[in-house]
Amino acid sequence: MGWNLSRHGAEVVFIDEGRPGEGVTNWSFSWVNASNKTVRRSYFDLNVAGMAAHRELARAIGPDSWWYPSGHLRWADDPAAEARFLETAELLAGWDYKVEVRTGAEVRRRLEPALTVPGRTPVLFYPDEAWVHGRHLVGRLVGRAVESGAELRSGTAVRDIGVGTDGSVRTVTLSDGSRLDVDAVVNAAGPSASRVAGLVARVLPMRREPGAVTRIGCARVPFHRVMHAPHVEIRPDGDASVVLHSREIDALIDTGEDPAELARLLHASAKRVVPELGNARIAQTRVAHRPIPADGFPSVGAVPSVPGYYEAVSHSGITLGPVIGRLLASEILSGERDGMLADFRPDRFSQ
Repeated sequence: MGWNLSRHGAEVVFIDEGRPGEGVTNWSFSWVNASNKTVRRSYFDLNVAGMAAHRELARAIGPDSWWYPSGHLRWADDPAAEARFLETAELLAGWDYKVEVRTGAEVRRRLEPALTVPGRTPVLFYPDEAWVHGRHLVGRLVGRAVESGAELRSGTAVRDIGVGTDGSVRTVTLSDGSRLDVDAVVNAAGPSASRVAGLVARVLPMRREPGAVTRIGCARVPFHRVMHAPHVEIRPDGDASVVLHSREIDALIDTGEDPAELARLLHASAKRVVPELGNARIAQTRVAHRPIPADGFPSVGAVPSVPGYYEAVSHSGITLGPVIGRLLASEILSGERDGMLADFRPDRFSQ
């Protein structure tokens, strides 16, 4: 969004307590999709727009090092889960979303020979889906914005947001003691969004959903696509690194399980899917908190009770980032609200 604002002439200051892209963005599974977003048609449509916005962004800034549109594979090892996946595929096909049903044998022969998926198992292939290297993407966009005149304040946090007598945003005070005079503030603070909202006396209810993500290093990544296999999600992370995640493993976080053990369990599940990962080494593990508003949907747009204050808070932030950035930048600059965000306005949360 900052890139969109700066390239249209707005004066932009990025404020990041760490370094851009190295927080929760760097520990996202970073799967660009709409196939997992069918709970509400408007949410599905927004994610489809997010996928298209990624393709447009790749053309605008170049795809190298961050954009990997190689498709997505999903399969199950029990009949009930398999039936749900096939039912979802049928729904998506009815919504004109590209999905192919292949067998495990076909996938091994034509797409991913390193997998152990059984030959007769139905495998869903979503050819338009992708994965993103989030840290590289954020770094490039912030860099482009800075080249256009934006300012980056990293290593400092927002401590106060001051409002005028009319209730509109006027200043931002940082943890280093500096104060900025502003016309607008965009709360895109991810897991810290509720705290930032509180600085303008707004209640933004958030879910608590921690997730464990592990990176493993290997001499060569033996597959090319993001995959949802039984019990584990796997994707490449460059030429010599793989990212692992599992909702089943996430359920162990609150039991007090040591992160090193969570990583070992993730690695064990991955080896059953891709045996060549057996010699890989666990490089990093992080338990990160997903920025999910209480009802599970994004909170995007102006908050009418606090003129000049906007929110851009969302799980699926990787998929939705480019489209939210474009739509919200347009809203800030023109005052016009896009109908695509109608179901996701911040004022749906009562105070």
